[in-house]
Amino acid sequence: MEIFHLRYFVAVAEELNFSAAARRMHMATSPLSQRIRDLERELDERLFDRTTHHVTLTPAGEALLPIARDVLERINSIPWRLREATGPVRSTMFVGIPPGVHPRVRGQITSLAERVGEWCELLTWPGSSKALVAGVCESRLALALARLPISDPVLDVLPVLSERLGAVVPADRFAGKDSVALADLTDLSFVISPREIRPTCFELLDREMAERGVRKRIKLTDTGYDGIAEVVSGGMAFYFSILNSESPMHGYAMANTLVLPFEDFDPLLETALIWRRDRAAAGDLDKLVEAAREVFADPLHV
Repeated sequence: MEIFHLRYFVAVAEELNFSAAARRMHMATSPLSQRIRDLERELDERLFDRTTHHVTLTPAGEALLPIARDVLERINSIPWRLREATGPVRSTMFVGIPPGVHPRVRGQITSLAERVGEWCELLTWPGSSKALVAGVCESRLALALARLPISDPVLDVLPVLSERLGAVVPADRFAGKDSVALADLTDLSFVISPREIRPTCFELLDREMAERGVRKRIKLTDTGYDGIAEVVSGGMAFYFSILNSESPMHGYAMANTLVLPFEDFDPLLETALIWRRDRAAAGDLDKLVEAAREVFADPLHV
């Protein structure tokens, strides 16, 4: 018995028509019929009932069909199984992504995944900056994008993005204005976002605003950026958001909210790619980090 006998048998069994099976196998009907008869003689079983108008499988043919398909699938899989067995091991690694990452940085992550795709499947994992930093420190994540500042000594930090921040204010109170000064915000409350989503830089901004006379606060819990927008929309508070119109953070905007640049203040939201220094030095992440340094060689400023 040869492999081609099984291929011919499966073609006829699936078509239940010798002429159609012959066309599928790019051969004439007569030699195909002969090969099926050869197989039946070798197995000592009749595999098809043939009439002038119909071809049906016999019980032996029905039993052989799944066996033949399995054998052919195994034969067909030999090339990729061999490549898998002899080629480099392809690992899976995760890169952490915080909320509101700029689409151009997401594009760079996609480019990095394509660049290392031959030997590494790079998948994204969501989380707040604080959670992602912990994930890298604990080696659950290979890389992460995280908001600066970051001071953990085990981490290497590669700046990738700097974004200007503006004030998210009630639109009806600032109608017609194209910028805002800190003095304009002293009668509004600054929103203290829940700790789990609050970037460290916003804690620093909070202290700086207090020193500049903006002292009212509203502290939120158990909500996200949509909840912050809700409070601002109500007219009693303000917050910070990214000025660049491409930022996904603009998706949280609500009616009666407006993002204005500052006249006397230039806050920035800076994002970096981080990894454990010892993992890169030990060879665990060296190829991935090398590729990341190339992809993120020129920090973006938006």
